[in-house]
Amino acid sequence: MQNLLQKKDFYAGLAVILLGGVVTMNSTTYKLGTLMHMGPGMFPFILGILLTFVGILIFATGLMTPLEDERILPESMEWRGWACILAGPLMFILFGKLFGMAAATFTCVFVSALGDRHATWKGSAILAAGITVTGGFLFSYVLKVPFPLFRWGF
Repeated sequence: MQNLLQKKDFYAGLAVILLGGVVTMNSTTYKLGTLMHMGPGMFPFILGILLTFVGILIFATGLMTPLEDERILPESMEWRGWACILAGPLMFILFGKLFGMAAATFTCVFVSALGDRHATWKGSAILAAGITVTGGFLFSYVLKVPFPLFRWGF
């Protein structure tokens, strides 16, 4: 049992099973309807059941695979990665309020991409520019999300 508790798949499977169970139980508070006339609770109900099933598969995989030399936490913490990935959404909020969706998307992706220890400034900037152009086109022109593409100040 001690070796089992050191497996990542064991904990991941339990977490996904728990999440699927919570989603399934919460979806029953809405009207499910029928398959022909679905109610607002049908999609989360089906999603919760699928999550639970996937969690069971992950859990079973963790039980069946032999224990290798794996650790739950890495040898050394990746503080740069943590800081960049957590700063990305904060930059999106800040730059979105001040400068619009284009600047918010660029800074969020750029800062988050720098969390990878092998990332370069140039590679992160190219990635951020590509996602900004694609996201700006998709959300502003195709989906018409009411978030200004460009803005200056509050």
